[in-house]
Amino acid sequence: MTGTLEHARLTLIGGGVMGEAILRGVLNKGTVAPAQVTVAEPVAARREALQQTLGVHCTDDNAQAVQGADVVVFAVKPQVLGNVLAGLRGRVAAHTLVISIVAGAPMALYREAFATEAVVRVIPNTPGQIGQGISLWVTAPGVTELQCDQARELLSALGEEVRGHNENDVDIATAISGSGPAYVFLFIEALTDAGVQLGLTRDVASALALQTVQGSAAYARAAQEHPAVLRNRVTSPGGTTAAALYELEAGGMRAMLTRAAVAAYEQARRLGGN
Repeated sequence: MTGTLEHARLTLIGGGVMGEAILRGVLNKGTVAPAQVTVAEPVAARREALQQTLGVHCTDDNAQAVQGADVVVFAVKPQVLGNVLAGLRGRVAAHTLVISIVAGAPMALYREAFATEAVVRVIPNTPGQIGQGISLWVTAPGVTELQCDQARELLSALGEEVRGHNENDVDIATAISGSGPAYVFLFIEALTDAGVQLGLTRDVASALALQTVQGSAAYARAAQEHPAVLRNRVTSPGGTTAAALYELEAGGMRAMLTRAAVAAYEQARRLGGN
């Protein structure tokens, strides 16, 4: 897989947060050189910032940006995608790999706009901004093995990547890993607030909550055991953890989290027109 983008021309349509995260990742890893990259971005201040800090070519002309591109990544807001695709209709070459990280946008939109089957749809997440994310991706039938390797190499710049089976997997991943960081942030916030209520200073409570979440995730990965097994190890009969877990279960935490994920999945389906 290594080096599949070495000579490729990469275009990003959209230079926002996730677009920049991908860009910084591939540049930092040496996957591509700045001279290989063009970013199409409508906001002048963003263009100037990306050009100055990363050395890539920036333009406000989408059609110009995709000329000669081997890989085009769409990283725009869902509400503007229709206009963007309309302006690029017939301008993306059939051999070009099209990668979309646009929430709720089905591959059919790109396949119809560009008369191509070389489309990859991705759901990344915000930890990708520091290279600690995970992306689930699926492909249209016409994506070649080389293009699959290119997609893997590009997405690895954000962290881990896993390949799904169909577009419904993308909607499910949206609810689990795409929206998931917000659930974790809420948990960290609540745990910190509990520490403050019990008498800790906010900086101490925050440090305890953050490292507990980070360390627990790392431990769970290293242990490679079911979370229930790990939870039981921390829970002594009649102890403090047992008392806390009783309240969490009584409050319906497990069921509420499931309902939240289902709500996110259903919203993702609605955004995609399903």
